[in-house]
Amino acid sequence: MQKLGLPYRIIELCTGDLGFASAKTYDLEVWLPSQDKYREISSCSNCTDFQAIRANIRYWKGGKPAHLHTLNGSGIAVGRALIAVVENYQDEEGIAIPAPLQDFMQCKKIDYK
Repeated sequence: MQKLGLPYRIIELCTGDLGFASAKTYDLEVWLPSQDKYREISSCSNCTDFQAIRANIRYWKGGKPAHLHTLNGSGIAVGRALIAVVENYQDEEGIAIPAPLQDFMQCKKIDYK
């Protein structure tokens, strides 16, 4: 989000909003001007050793098996990210392409002509 120059925030979820396996969860939210609010586009959770115990995933620590800690992270919701780029970079003439995407798009702006 930083490299795309999109307004975003990181929210730590309260315990009442955590998933069953999560000890801590952070949501990544991006600003959508058309909705006048931030919308979630990704999430990352620390599940401590909960999932590893259930799946019996272990490693050796000091000659004894121990359960490792796991993270759950979703990728970026591509559709919402694309909407965020369009909404945050559009003007009357077209859509400016953020610098990190210009090589892929082979242009700096999409004109409405």
